[in-house]
Amino acid sequence: MFFPEFKEFGLSELLTVLAALGFVFIVINYIINCLPVGLLKTTRLASSEKLEPVSLIICAKNEDDNLTEFLPKILTQDYPDFEVIVVNDCSWDNTENVIDEFAKIFPNLKKVSIKEDGYYKHGKKFAVLVGIKATKNNLLVFTDADCYPSSNQWLKEMAMGFAVNKEVVLGYGAYEKQKGFLNKLIRFDAFMIAVNYLSGAIKGKPYMGVGRNMAYTKELFYAQKGFSKHYHINSGDDDLFVNQAANAKNVNVCVDSNAITYSVAKKTFREWRLQKARHLSTAPLYSSSSKTKIGFSYFSQYYFYISLIALAFTFKTLLLIPIILLLKMIFQWIFLNKITKKLNENDLLLGSVIYELILLFIYPIFHIAKRFNKPNKWTN
Repeated sequence: MFFPEFKEFGLSELLTVLAALGFVFIVINYIINCLPVGLLKTTRLASSEKLEPVSLIICAKNEDDNLTEFLPKILTQDYPDFEVIVVNDCSWDNTENVIDEFAKIFPNLKKVSIKEDGYYKHGKKFAVLVGIKATKNNLLVFTDADCYPSSNQWLKEMAMGFAVNKEVVLGYGAYEKQKGFLNKLIRFDAFMIAVNYLSGAIKGKPYMGVGRNMAYTKELFYAQKGFSKHYHINSGDDDLFVNQAANAKNVNVCVDSNAITYSVAKKTFREWRLQKARHLSTAPLYSSSSKTKIGFSYFSQYYFYISLIALAFTFKTLLLIPIILLLKMIFQWIFLNKITKKLNENDLLLGSVIYELILLFIYPIFHIAKRFNKPNKWTN
């Protein structure tokens, strides 16, 4: 007779229990997928240790404007010995001339060109492979032509992530802050994806990275036989390779504010939808454990909000909705507060619950769109 009221367990009580369970799932999700980044203390080389030479690879397809604006920030990194390999992948704009002009000023810049072939069509993975083959160093750092580093210490911070036995370094690739609600929504989406995969790597369960800001060794690339396991997929030169090659012992995370890269977010919802469809096309090839981890994150969020909607079925439980939602907001702000500061995304914290709700609504649209989006060429 410890719980005599259980004899009158009705709909109101059931809905309350289900909502409470949803809140528990959300807190567990924050602990698993957010807390590790907030508590992170990066393992890195001591500043006194000699930094190994680095090869930085950028694949460019019709990127003359972006290269003109951003390549100088790459070439002027404060690093003792590095080369920059720019792969000009069948560009028909002024990309080649831009690279040639910069090469006259910066001797560590090397151009590799891929010519159009009417019989053989390739994706970005081929361009990355060509770039890797052109490098002379073992440590490889990757970014995109439309990206720029937050400081001239970016390359040094990423390279210092190659501590003892570390072969993969995952960084944060953010989107530039601009006006408009869509910009914040895109940035929050990228932010939460990064928080999740960085947390996974910190806990020794890496499952993805982004080509805008990541690094690995050439030895690891060849040991894994490159992209051979998923070369038939247009996307995945970054996340699928990390899912395949990274493990609890060889991965490191770098979230120093000096080591963030920025790129310009899409301007329209349609452009963003197409971009997301390309990115989501690789998820089915993740390992089972990776898909389970990602699945729990989304399940906890959908379950929580559905349980809140269910509370509206009775007047008694209806009154609980604002209380539980407020508690959720407080916990979310507590868990994300330190992370948004660490990743220079402070302005996303206040509206994070709204952004999350909207993303949960439109993600099914993205998943439907990927079924109809079959790109035959690569874009950023």
